[in-house]
Amino acid sequence: MPFNAAAAYQNSKIQTASGADLTLMLYEGAIKFCNLAMSALEKKDIQSVNTNIQKAERIILELQVTLDRKYPVAEDFDNVYKYIQGKLFQANIKKDPELLEEALVQIRDMRDIWKQIMVKGRTK
Repeated sequence: MPFNAAAAYQNSKIQTASGADLTLMLYEGAIKFCNLAMSALEKKDIQSVNTNIQKAERIILELQVTLDRKYPVAEDFDNVYKYIQGKLFQANIKKDPELLEEALVQIRDMRDIWKQIMVKGRTK
């Protein structure tokens, strides 16, 4: 198996990342897969739409199950994740770019909120 420097770097980045950084990576991954699904929708590549939306759904599920429920805000995050999951599911069934865009907007908003939380956490 040939050495893949990019894959090795990415693996190292994941292995050494903090929990907060891993969460940010998950948001970025969900955004990436939604963007790929949107591009596939434009090309009428239904299989790629399905594959990429399912990847985004799995990431959102991972964010849901790893919520630290001891904090009251976890319930708010969970509700947003449920909303996103619903939009992704409907977008996949209907192959609807507007529904996919609604999910994408929410994921970007959550990512931006998470970035703000990370900045505040580092300045304390």
